[in-house]
Amino acid sequence: MSKSIHFLLTIILTMAIVMISCQRGNQGDNSSQPTIALVMKTLNNPFFIDMQAGAEEAAAELGVRLLVQAAEREVDVEKQMQIIENLIQRKVAAICVTPSGSKEIVPAILKANKAGIPILIIDTRVDEEMLIAATGKIATFIGSDNIEGGRIAANFVVEQLGGVGKIAILEGIPGHETGDARLSGFHEIIDQLDGIEIATSQTANWERDQGFTVFQNMLQSHPDIDALFACSDLMALGAVEAIRAAGRTGDILVVGFDALADARDAILAGTMTGSVAQHPEDMGRKAIENAKRLLDGAAIPATVPIQIELITRNKLSAKAD
Repeated sequence: MSKSIHFLLTIILTMAIVMISCQRGNQGDNSSQPTIALVMKTLNNPFFIDMQAGAEEAAAELGVRLLVQAAEREVDVEKQMQIIENLIQRKVAAICVTPSGSKEIVPAILKANKAGIPILIIDTRVDEEMLIAATGKIATFIGSDNIEGGRIAANFVVEQLGGVGKIAILEGIPGHETGDARLSGFHEIIDQLDGIEIATSQTANWERDQGFTVFQNMLQSHPDIDALFACSDLMALGAVEAIRAAGRTGDILVVGFDALADARDAILAGTMTGSVAQHPEDMGRKAIENAKRLLDGAAIPATVPIQIELITRNKLSAKAD
């Protein structure tokens, strides 16, 4: 072998060794980053899209790997439980979850506890009685006070109606903590008033198309409805379409919950009257921040409150100015 060929082979071999060493080094860097999972109810709802955006920003800033998963529909509790069990088997560092079922998630929490994986609950509380009975533990709850949100919505509706009128309610999924809490807060105010009557109250399962269908039927049965409280903006926006189809736009007050972008547009357009905002992007951000603190060995609070506020046309117009 000539000296020139031998020299060339030596250079190629040296470069190969360097490349392999770099690849191994990169793999080591990636594996040193903890993987935090964010399990949401669905990816088809703008509320959870905003939550994901907040989580992604925090993960990028903190240098952690974020794994986002969700069932196709909010009502698919079984699918969410399967996702969590798969994440436990993958041995992720922490799991942040918005429970599709407040009771149904308890067995999954117990499995995570056994595996030593901390669970951070977002937006929807776990059934406390069932969790305590099962001796399960969560690291923290990150979310808004939905009962207070229901009170805020009720007081606003009463004020707008002047204390007299008939109200319809679009409920969330029956037995679902988030919807039940909002409904409880709303009833807490309304049920004390003689001048306000709840004419009808039915579920529309958090979905826009069901909000349209259910409220269309409500209008046919109760044409004298003065106002609607929907436990989510998607249902409220479906109801707005039903109101428009009935030629009743402007006749019925519509108050939603979540203050989604489409709902804010509807408020500015005058087809919705208001919505209670929860700031899901803050929930996502604080979930990842607190998960990272926990993994770093720091203590975190049992509850991380998220601001809640009423969004109206005046407030949106003031912000635009």
